[in-house]
This record gives sequence, structure tokens and C-alpha cells, in this order.
Amino acid sequence: MTERVTGRGRLTLLLMAVAAVSACTGPDIPPGVSGTYWATEYHPRIQVVGGGELPFTEAGKAAFDRNVAGLKDGSIEDRARKYCTPDGVPRALATPYPFEIIESPPGQILIVYEMNHMIRRIALDVELPPQDKLLVEPFYNGHSVGRFEDGTLVVRTAGFKDETFLDATGAPHTDLLETTERIRRLSPTELENVVTIHDPQYYSRDWQARFVYTLRPDVRIEDYICGFEHRDISSLAGVGGSRK
Repeated sequence: MTERVTGRGRLTLLLMAVAAVSACTGPDIPPGVSGTYWATEYHPRIQVVGGGELPFTEAGKAAFDRNVAGLKDGSIEDRARKYCTPDGVPRALATPYPFEIIESPPGQILIVYEMNHMIRRIALDVELPPQDKLLVEPFYNGHSVGRFEDGTLVVRTAGFKDETFLDATGAPHTDLLETTERIRRLSPTELENVVTIHDPQYYSRDWQARFVYTLRPDVRIEDYICGFEHRDISSLAGVGGSRK
């Protein structure tokens, strides 16, 4: 026989659910990572956690020097800026434009970036396919899977096209690049993403970069047209200007 839940009983169940969520996330930090966010600073060169230079291997340093020289003399194109191809990870994480995280429909998370109108799909609670299968159909932003660990969204990505850069200076990577992001709320209005880079052909060790964003419920993602001037972090900081 099914027991009827009274109004008082429903209230008790609701309070129990709220208490369970609070125990996992803390009383002041809402669960999940959904929302529209905007960085408060931008660095064209990726910043290594702990400081110092990128830990290149000999091959990685040679590739970086070629990229820097080619970008300077025009023999290498920054296709993400000239043709609006996706930036890839971790360059996309340094965006000076807003982005939105959408935890829907069930089983996936979408990250919609205003810059280049990039879309990343993160499949939840599944495993990455083997590397040999990922290399058959590489993506600019790679193939991503994720899971929540005590309020932190852990995202693994592999299967990247090797024609993107890790940052705006031309830091290189191979098609064996793998990234692991740990995304969590620092407070009700701040989001942190710490990404670990693994690419043993070009880097002598795994290394990390850290990005912090501010929740902006007042901001809506706008159109982005490649090559046109547009709002960016400079207008957010109150110094005027725009970025192509």
C-alpha cells in the first residue's frame, strides 16, 4: 500500500534534500557550474601555475620557434583569428569574451563561447575512446568527457587537431595532446578552471594553467563575426576598445 505524503511530509523531504546538497557544496555555494561567465583578466601568453617558462622538449621548443617566426613573417596563419576556426583547449579557456555553461539535457554539458561561436560538448559519466580511434576524427576542441567529483567537474579531452595553438603566442602541441580540467565554484560568483596539459612529445612534464571567471547573470551571448571589432574584456575593465 502506498503511503500518502502530507504537506508537512513534503516539506520535511524538501528540507532533507536541501541539507544533503548543502553538505556537498557548502551553505553559500550553489551546486553545479551552470551560468554565464566572463574573465577579469587576459594574457596572450599562457601562465604556468607556479611560474616559469613552458617546459618544452627539444622538439617542442623547435616547433614553438617555428610558430613564432612564421606568425611574425606571415608564413603561418593564426586560423582561429583569421577564419574563426575553434581555438582548442587550453587557448579557449583564456578567452577575453563571455561564455555560458549549460547543464542540459541530462548526460551532457555544453559550453558556448561568444568568441568564434565555439561549442564544446562534454559527455558525462562515459569513458574516452582509445587514442587510435580519436585520431581518426580529431576535432579542433577535441573530444571531451566529464564527471562530477564532490562538486568539481573533471573534464578529460583528447583527439585534437594539431593545427591549433595552446595560446596566442603560438605555443604548439601534437595530436597526442590530452587535457584534464578541474572546474569548480570558488564562491557563489566565481568559477575556477585548472587545466593540466599532457603532451610528452613537446613538453618534458605535465604542467598546469589556472583561469578564474566571474558569474555574469546580466550578460547574454552576442553575435561574433570574424574580423569585425567586438566587445571584449577591455570594455569590461572600463578601459574601452574592442578586439578582432
